Amino acid sequence: MSRFLPLGWLQLKHQKLRLLAAIIGIAFAVILITVQLEFSQALSVSAVRYHSAMDYELVMVSPKTTYLVSTKQFPRGRLYQATGFKGVSAVTPVYTQQGSWRNPADRTSARNIFVVGFNPSDRGFARLLTPDQHDLVKLPDRIIFDQRGRPEYGPVAALFESNGSYEVDINDRMPILAGLYSLGTSFGLDGGVITSDLNFLRAFPKRDKSAIDIGLIHLEPGADPVQLQREIVAAIPGDVRVLTREEFKAQEINHWSKTTPVGYMFTFGAIMGLVVGFIIVYQILFADVQDHTGEYATLKAMGYTHGYLRGVVLQQSLVLAVLGFIPGITISILVFGKAADATGLPLSMDARSAGFLFLLTLLMCAGSGILALRKLRSIDPAEVF
Repeated sequence: MSRFLPLGWLQLKHQKLRLLAAIIGIAFAVILITVQLEFSQALSVSAVRYHSAMDYELVMVSPKTTYLVSTKQFPRGRLYQATGFKGVSAVTPVYTQQGSWRNPADRTSARNIFVVGFNPSDRGFARLLTPDQHDLVKLPDRIIFDQRGRPEYGPVAALFESNGSYEVDINDRMPILAGLYSLGTSFGLDGGVITSDLNFLRAFPKRDKSAIDIGLIHLEPGADPVQLQREIVAAIPGDVRVLTREEFKAQEINHWSKTTPVGYMFTFGAIMGLVVGFIIVYQILFADVQDHTGEYATLKAMGYTHGYLRGVVLQQSLVLAVLGFIPGITISILVFGKAADATGLPLSMDARSAGFLFLLTLLMCAGSGILALRKLRSIDPAEVF
């Protein structure tokens, strides 16, 4: 039966401990690469949760704004100037700022929370708030809480579901929690609340109500966002920026992936995983070639070409890739489930990502095999025998 099996696999399984060590090493490399790449992907997806959830075609921000958590204010009047352009149907001023939240269970521990304020009669938040919630936040001191925020904010959703509306503490003020929405966390945001612009200004009394953080621009059906963007930018002074939806999201992703240590850390971790896997496979294959120098020399003496021997080593590298990938990706999926529950980040593994990682593993192992082939070139049957 063994004569029908590939020579590369027969050589690998001959030394079972070495094979096991190789599988464990490759699985470790796969886990490291997978976790780093998926966290990097989660960074990009989670960073633009609000960008994706709000309703707009164009957005106006300050030129000093680089990411959502640290927006810079600009005159609200600039946003209303956009209504003078043909194709613009409405605008929505949005206020954002980090507030201080106290756990409703003990009222002691304070934690930063992202607070969003807008006129509930305007468009922009229909994907997050129900029509009833739009009406509720029109009342004084009413807020809607993100139930997918970090658990450190306390049992907010559980208390609301069991008791209904109740008072919470934001900035030492006692607004009433009137409802829940569902969005989730990111690397910069642990949780958030949405309220009306008037309630926002009550929570932040020192804020200038004429200065906003984000301006949502809604277009008429059929209007070209890019063309209107050019027209608005050409007519309005340069103290504001007008971005398309994709540009707004790209700015946020660029901040986290390229200008913060977080993005570099994930990239570096993935590269290190590739290096570790490459070295492990190379050492295994090089040692195997070295241990079987006599056998390879015999095959050469029998007339087998260098191409055939090269195929045997590449067989081994591909077998190792498959055997190491299966446990590596399985463990990674389990890690994602635990990490997603603990962090609230969108960590998951789909077929496309798994396919890309498998291809990456194959290339890593094949590259190691090609490097190990140098030993074969030096084999001379005359010197061995």
